[in-house]
Amino acid sequence: MTEKKDFLKKSEDIAFDEAHRATIKFNISKYDAAVAAGEKRYADLEKARDIASAIKEEAILNLDKYLLQFEEKITSNGAEVLWASDSDEAIENIVNILKAHETELVVKSKSMITEEIEFNHHVEKNGVESVETDLGEYIVQVAGEKPYHIVTPAMHKSRHDIADLFHEKFNTPKDSTPEFLTNYVREQLRKKFTSAQVGVTGANFIVADAGGIALTENEGNGMMSFSFPKVHIVIAGIEKVVPRYRDLGLIWPLLAAHGTGQQITVYNSLITGPRKANEVDGPEKMYVILLDNGRTEVLKQETQYEALKCIRCGACLNACPVYKTIGGYTYDSTYSGPIGSVLTPFFKGFKGYGHLSYACSVCGKCTTKCPVRVPLHDLLLENRRKSVEEGNDPVSWNLGMKGFEFIFGRRKLLDLVNGNVKNMAVNLMMPNALGEKKKLRDIPKDSFSKQWKKTKK
Repeated sequence: MTEKKDFLKKSEDIAFDEAHRATIKFNISKYDAAVAAGEKRYADLEKARDIASAIKEEAILNLDKYLLQFEEKITSNGAEVLWASDSDEAIENIVNILKAHETELVVKSKSMITEEIEFNHHVEKNGVESVETDLGEYIVQVAGEKPYHIVTPAMHKSRHDIADLFHEKFNTPKDSTPEFLTNYVREQLRKKFTSAQVGVTGANFIVADAGGIALTENEGNGMMSFSFPKVHIVIAGIEKVVPRYRDLGLIWPLLAAHGTGQQITVYNSLITGPRKANEVDGPEKMYVILLDNGRTEVLKQETQYEALKCIRCGACLNACPVYKTIGGYTYDSTYSGPIGSVLTPFFKGFKGYGHLSYACSVCGKCTTKCPVRVPLHDLLLENRRKSVEEGNDPVSWNLGMKGFEFIFGRRKLLDLVNGNVKNMAVNLMMPNALGEKKKLRDIPKDSFSKQWKKTKK
């Protein structure tokens, strides 16, 4: 229960951090405005969502078929595919590749799955420097932090926070503008791109019939991460599959519209293997690591399998009132917000992380915003059911609920004592039930039924 206690404590602390809430409110409001404009470009957005959902449903329900098709295609183009059942196996494969190529420096484009397996930590333990090349990821790496948001890693920092951080770490001018700092980072990273032995990327999508890795980005750092170094390592979750190349024509713009409000992101690449003998640019070797790490367990579920349709646009986080209140770090997981609350218990265990499924008001806004129709709030309720069935609730809670059911199911028992006694019982058993900032209203001396009887007389 330690994780749950930590979650509740962090939630309580951050919920009343006014500076944090102001920063998140401002940054998410910018995304909300952009996404609203992006959605208006669609003549029939709901139909586009329906089709995208059907594409991902087909891919997930035929995952074995499409993964093998992808492997056959990309292998025929010179790439090597490695399968990893969990994080340990993925890291073992990665370390072996780095050693085989005498790697000292890795450049890495934004990839949540590398955060999931703690890539930087493990490769640095093996004497290899790993540099984040996405600006937001670079900022949180410099700060010694993890990404705060699936799409926007440094969403929790204002421009003043970042200027102060760079002044402290690099002695840049204290009141540097975002433009100045962006140019500063660009100059630093260009040196890294041209000297790194290995580049690492994730995959927005695995395209089965093309045997390709689809990457979408706004900064060009992903393209430079796989084109400059001699070795390209791709780490991708097995659920990232789309069946056909033509599916990208719908999925890519839908991802852009819901993630950043753009018509389409600036750079979109389809990588089908290392460079060929007649080609000048690109890596000499390409490895694709396909990671399970709990995904097949999700696939076995009667309803929660739909979470594997997620395209990581971040729309559910931006819509979620809980996420906007407690922030990304409180979840203590790679994937936060509604989608993280569904998936993390399967990835890290219901015993330690089942409580995340209760970090939800069941308002359903996440479900209405999802571009691939993942019924997120329904899945969170299913997770709660699974957690209860596994017996993860403490004995005191279960006994309390049985007592609640027994008493509240019988009007005579409720009316045995007056409101004064009930208030004493509530204060004794549930002090600070709503936290330190709110207080439960006192229970009236007479119950509603008693008041009703008096009125009728």
